[in-house]
Formats: sequence, C-alpha cells, structure tokens
Amino acid sequence: MKFNRKLKAYKTIGNTFGSWVSPIVTGLFLFLMRTLVSIGLFIDKIFYKIARDPKLKNPIVIVGNPRSGTTFLQRYLINSGIGSGSELWQLIYPSLVLQKIIKPLLPILEKISPARHHSTVAHKTSLTSVETDDVGLFFRYFDGFFLYGFLLAFDDEDLFNYFDPEVRNTSKRDFDWFERVWSRKTNDLNVPYIGKLFSLSTNLPSFQKRFPDAKILYMVRDPLNVIPSGLSLVTGVLDKRFGFWSLDKKIKDRYLKRLYKALVELLKRFHEDWINGEIDKSGVFVVRYDRMMSNFEELMEDILVFIDKNPSDELMKKIKETAESQRSYKSKHTYDLKRFGLSEDKIKKDCQVIYDTFLNGD
Repeated sequence: MKFNRKLKAYKTIGNTFGSWVSPIVTGLFLFLMRTLVSIGLFIDKIFYKIARDPKLKNPIVIVGNPRSGTTFLQRYLINSGIGSGSELWQLIYPSLVLQKIIKPLLPILEKISPARHHSTVAHKTSLTSVETDDVGLFFRYFDGFFLYGFLLAFDDEDLFNYFDPEVRNTSKRDFDWFERVWSRKTNDLNVPYIGKLFSLSTNLPSFQKRFPDAKILYMVRDPLNVIPSGLSLVTGVLDKRFGFWSLDKKIKDRYLKRLYKALVELLKRFHEDWINGEIDKSGVFVVRYDRMMSNFEELMEDILVFIDKNPSDELMKKIKETAESQRSYKSKHTYDLKRFGLSEDKIKKDCQVIYDTFLNGD
C-alpha cells in the first residue's frame, strides 16, 4: 500500500469537508515550516556538539491510550523537576537555533497555532504546553497515528494498516528522530527526558531494543471511560475545525467505527506483546488511572523507586498536596456512548482481555 500522504490528505479533506482552498494554504505553510526546520537543524550541527553526536540516556516514556492520564502524569513529573519534556512549539520547531529566534514571537504565533482548534474541555493545550511527542513526528514527517486519526480515517479506503508498524515499519526513522530531539532537551540539564507516545503501544518491543535503559510508564484506564473519552477528544477537535457533527451520517458512522477500532487496537497490541513476553517487563511500570486518582501519594512513591529518583522533602510535600486534590477531582468532560454508536456491553466484550490482565483484581 503506497500513496502520497500529502495528496491523499488533501483529497480526503476536500471530499469529506468540502474544503479545497484552505488546505493548500496550510500545506504551503507546512512546507515552508519544514524547510525552515531542516535549515535550522543543519545550522545546529555547526554550533552544538549534541546535534552532531546525539546521545540519549535513561529516558522516561509515558505510554497509553489518549485520555488515560498520560498528559497529567507527564506534565506533573516535568513540573516537579524530575525531568525535561517538550512544549508544543519546541516539537514543531526542534532546532535549537530556531528556538532562540522563535521564542519571542510565541504570543503572535499562538494566534495562528493549530492548538487553538485542539484546546477543549477534554484537553487544554497551547504552544507553551508540554505535549505528546507523537506531534513531533506528525509535523516532521506528516505521518503517524495523528495523521490517520485526524484526517486519513475519513478516506474511502480504511488506511489503518498503512500506519501499522507490523505492515510499514518506520521505527528506525522515528527512533532516530526522538534521539536527535530528546538529547537536545536534556544535554545541559542532567535530568532524563520525559516523553509521551501513545503510538508506542503498538511497537514497544522495538523501542526497548533501541533504548534498553528507557523506563516505561504504561497507563491503564477502564476502557468504558478511556475509549469514549478519546473519541470525544478527537471529534471535539474536528468539530471545532471542520464541523464534524454536521457531516453526513454515513461519513460520521464510518469514521467513528474506524477510530474506535484503532483505539481498541492500541490496547490489544500492547496487551499481546505483554502476555507473549515480547516486552521487557523489568523496564515497565503499569500505572492504573483509578490508583492515580485515589492513592496518588503511594503511587508516586512507587514510581520514584522505579525511575531511581530520590525525592526531596519539598517534592514529597507537593505530592501529598496533589494527592488530596486528586481524590476530590471531577472531570468536566462529558460524553455519551450512544452518540458514538457504542454500548457498555460492546466495549467490555471487545476489551475483555484488558480487564482480565490489568484491571480485574489488585
């Protein structure tokens, strides 16, 4: 299965949303941005040794389906000084030279940022918010599950297999990119990089072989919550940008079925690698969402041991305060299973192995 991703995306947007002109403008902007980044990365090699010889040590990577608590945990660890991560604008412009030029312009760029479509009740974001590293792959290569979930799942043909690493493996390209970008963020800080990649759910064994010293925090949340919440997040973004809920019912239903299938597949692929021994379990700590909400203090103590971090008294005080607020937290994000053509029975049946392995019992 081969095709030009940019042309396929353009045709899909036009045929689905009736928008033919604005994608051309966006495409030209992305081309210019990518060219600028390439020039910046080249100049980086002249001035920065880490750009010439990237070395990534002991990264901490948070993996799990969208809406499983990954964003909260990543931002919390980074804000607590445990490690460093990338803000959205740094993922879009990873060149160190470019970042020095662009940083003063962020207030202006915020007004035209794609983040203005993405920031919803479900997921607050901006150019200066720490974000998932899957975004970096999307902007650099116009590829990955972001491209499928937000655009190409609308195509007449289901293109999921094109993004499946078992069918088209882009691991070397992607992992090389992570090492280049992540090492720049931590070179002078003496702290680990804390990344977030939901796409690693389908390809964690390969990642562990490339980065054997990586510490993986795998997030698990009840599929009855995480799947419809993920669907609500993506469709909310699409509705703000394209008016998703005003589309023809046939198009909406086909898209929702594909996105649901993809979200379930992310869960099942990790589970399959987990029970078959493909994943090095010594490098993975499973974080249950319900435990993060009800017993955050004890959970963080276990995480800190796993990542070999000796906490200060100040950090432990902050963790205790967060634990109190977590227990009383209530999300304002609401959704209706029926709107997505789903039922509790269907989700439980499709995700039974997830319950059996990760959620049922202590």
